[in-house]
Amino acid sequence: MTAPLSGHHVAVLLGGLSSEREVSLVSGRECADALERLGAKVSRVDAGRDLAQVLARLKPDVCFNALHGAWGEDGCVQGVLETLGLPYTHCGVLASALAMDKARSKAVLAAAGVVVPGGGLFNRFDVAAAHVMAPPYVVKPNAEGSSVGVFLVFEGANGPPQEVIAPSWTYGEAVMVEPYIRGLELAVGVMDGKAMTVTEIIPATGFYDYDAKYSDGGSEHVVPARIPPQVFENAKRLSEMAHAALGCRGVTRSDLRYDDVNDVLVLLEVNTQPGMTPTSLVPEQAAAGGVDFDRLVLWITEDAYARGSAGGIASHGETSGQGAR
Repeated sequence: MTAPLSGHHVAVLLGGLSSEREVSLVSGRECADALERLGAKVSRVDAGRDLAQVLARLKPDVCFNALHGAWGEDGCVQGVLETLGLPYTHCGVLASALAMDKARSKAVLAAAGVVVPGGGLFNRFDVAAAHVMAPPYVVKPNAEGSSVGVFLVFEGANGPPQEVIAPSWTYGEAVMVEPYIRGLELAVGVMDGKAMTVTEIIPATGFYDYDAKYSDGGSEHVVPARIPPQVFENAKRLSEMAHAALGCRGVTRSDLRYDDVNDVLVLLEVNTQPGMTPTSLVPEQAAAGGVDFDRLVLWITEDAYARGSAGGIASHGETSGQGAR
């Protein structure tokens, strides 16, 4: 039997220029390996400023965008791919840019009826000068992912956070400050507009930071989440609403918090290019639903093909593999 992607040339974009480069290298490697198992000719492209020239030379049939963070996930690379006329995975220019901007995406989500945290954007020097809200609260860059540059200001803190004015701070002049929502960390993958399931995340350190997300043993994932059925369904519903409100396509992941004492569920943000590493949430949720990693990668690639060409993979004489759902 012919492999699903036999005869197709896929460029996997990985690495890149952002603070999430190392995570992207792992995601890209895993996806490239899967694409080769599916029969594709794979070009691994460490995306740099010369990306357009590299892709013009390679002439791939489709690009699998495994980049994370600024430039690769915020609409910039998507614009390059649109200009080149290349089909690509995950969200388009507008949805990518909107989801990466926490302040603007929160405004859109709130208008669509999705419950989001309070707070807002503040100048980083004002945040360092005095508490802009009563602790506990969370400070995060307005346009980063993977919990890069995110920290929690606890009750009883001696003073306002000074990290935002340290010489090492490279995440912009405006920072998002939100009240800390106590309770459970939840995640919901959305595939083709439909929620997969709900994962409960238990960080080893008590805070779901970068190390908790990507280090071995950094967190425990409970699938399905141990929450009341109505909260479970509401988490899925809010995630589907958020996916649609931002104009997303393909596979996304929503991050939520559930205050189980006050019965409050809040959607924090939508990730338009979820991690595809061995510890990543979306592949784990897909597997829980009977879709292994290779079939997930195949579906994501087929989804890009379907938008980029009239007949998708089937027009090249292959089966469409709709069983990947």
